Amino acid sequence: MRILFLGDIVGRPGRKAVTDNVARLRKEEGLDFVFANGENASGGYGLKAKHAKEMFKAGVDGLSGGNHTWKFKDIYNMLDSDKRLLRPLNYADHLPGEGIRIFEKDGLPPVAVINILGRTFMQPIDCPFAAIESALDGLSADIPIQIVDFHAEATGEKIAMGYFLEGKASAVLGTHTHVQTNDAKVLPGGTAYLTDLGMCGAVDSCLGMKPEIILDRYLTGLPRRLEAAAGRGVLQGAIFDIDDTTGRALSIAPYKQS
Repeated sequence: MRILFLGDIVGRPGRKAVTDNVARLRKEEGLDFVFANGENASGGYGLKAKHAKEMFKAGVDGLSGGNHTWKFKDIYNMLDSDKRLLRPLNYADHLPGEGIRIFEKDGLPPVAVINILGRTFMQPIDCPFAAIESALDGLSADIPIQIVDFHAEATGEKIAMGYFLEGKASAVLGTHTHVQTNDAKVLPGGTAYLTDLGMCGAVDSCLGMKPEIILDRYLTGLPRRLEAAAGRGVLQGAIFDIDDTTGRALSIAPYKQS
């Protein structure tokens, strides 16, 4: 099985990069599934229902979330009704949506996608390590492939999660920091790992945001509302191959197109 997982979609340039390219990439790369983190797709913060539908129409099979999941209330019902949409597993159970979704296609084994949120330098939340361990233990044995989106700030926490899940998950992929890292590898236990997938957003930007606003915040120390940058978008993520029977990763490589 061949899968593309795209990093955080940031604002209109990120959405356009996805809608312009995903259908073509599915054919050129022979992709079975395409997933993306969508928590910044609407104006750089949060995800509106209309933009989630836009990404699904473009050929994205599933969208994961993060710490900005709850910004737009029109996504709340969709989190419950649309099984292609995820929010972090370690939020409280009574909140809308789920942190694990099962994706199925004819002729392919089912794929579990699990979305978890880190704690280091983030708002307080339940332990991601305990949450993911419980989720994996609860999966049926006939779901051999498990893809984890770990939406976290700290590099060390992401690397620790990779080793924690070595041999337990097919892939552990970091999101949130918007900078694609250069450490893609298959761990000895058969788990594909990358600290951060990067972003789908404006090429000329500061993490997808207008650089002048970021600079002003640093130079003055005064608060300013961040805005997504405009212009040409970049696609970043990773393509990885998984053995259909064992669920072990065979390869992983960063993907970047600008």
